[in-house]
Amino acid sequence: MAQPSISRRRLFHLAGVGGATLVAPAVLNQPAHGQAAPPSATQTRTAASHSTLTTIDATPTIENGIAWYDVAQWGVEGKGWQDTERFYDRLPARARSTVRSAVWDLSRDSAGMLTRFETDSTVFHARYRLDSSALDMFHMPATGMSGLDVYGRTSSGVDRWLAGTKPATQLVEQRLVSGVDPGRRLYTAYLPLYNGVEFLQIGVDPGASFQGVQPRTERPVVFYGTSIMQGGVSSRPGMSITAILGRRLDCPTINLGFSGNGTMDLPVGELMTEIDASVYVIDCLPNMTPAMVAERTEPLVRLLRDARPDTPILLVEDRTYANATFVESSRQRHAGSRAALHAAYMNLRTSGVKHLFRLEGDNLVGDDGEGEVDGSHPSDLGMVRYCDAYERVLRPILAVAR
Repeated sequence: MAQPSISRRRLFHLAGVGGATLVAPAVLNQPAHGQAAPPSATQTRTAASHSTLTTIDATPTIENGIAWYDVAQWGVEGKGWQDTERFYDRLPARARSTVRSAVWDLSRDSAGMLTRFETDSTVFHARYRLDSSALDMFHMPATGMSGLDVYGRTSSGVDRWLAGTKPATQLVEQRLVSGVDPGRRLYTAYLPLYNGVEFLQIGVDPGASFQGVQPRTERPVVFYGTSIMQGGVSSRPGMSITAILGRRLDCPTINLGFSGNGTMDLPVGELMTEIDASVYVIDCLPNMTPAMVAERTEPLVRLLRDARPDTPILLVEDRTYANATFVESSRQRHAGSRAALHAAYMNLRTSGVKHLFRLEGDNLVGDDGEGEVDGSHPSDLGMVRYCDAYERVLRPILAVAR
């Protein structure tokens, strides 16, 4: 495997996520490139979905028997801001002067972004250029770090995996799949998790119908976290936490996971307040010492609460290291950070902060030690288990918040 830059490898060193049980007794009681103006738009409601999707006609470029559609014509979901320096950046351009440089650099990765389109094509291609030539890492394949992942919607309204790219160079141009069953359906393409995207095009049969689907306008669930929230180290973008939960909960999600740098920074919190979220999720403990947790949790929560008095906030403990059974320092780290988060949570609730919830970390990736790739970052199995825990908590919260 090609090795990423030293700086990117270092970002992973303290990164991770948490294991979980809900601890909130009141949870059921408390409430750039290629942009073009679309020539027309229509609305459709998909099966088994509460979302109304707006489709627009897009203009293709025909090359060598392929109709190429630039995604910038209709947009991507998972962006919290439109005033970005580059189209596929995660933070607004002005954040360059307010957040730490490491956070800014990681915000150029397209983690959590997706685009949708409707077509009756039976063959699919993808063409895009990556920001970095570092395509993979020792514990994360190129398909996850730099790949594009496409899902199709079934007649019953369920999204199922169809195909993905296998990046080998910065410029990716590949046929994803051919021989797809005839019929017009909705497709979702998830963007790379640990690489930036300069432009992105979807290729289909020239004679096929094609419409881009604009991003949904429902209030998103905003996740602020570490490398694991960014997507490390899932095998493909569709297996990241925000992607899985977005499909299960049928809602937009925004991924503010910053590898090795999810440390409850107030400048990031200030930016979060600009998003009218359905829920704010703070999952930063794997990047923080107990002292940092004790110092930073309450100021961040109060910042969010002052700006958004009624938006639920979910605090998440760290996951359990796979070797914690045998290594006392791992157990001590978990105990210290979790105790600090619990103390902050109780102080906040006692002081009258409402709509605040906590998710315990013991079993976020399971209790058998089989859910992590390197003892810290979830495998695809760990991601699914993590989402099982999240889903149990978020469903009742969203039932009230929506």
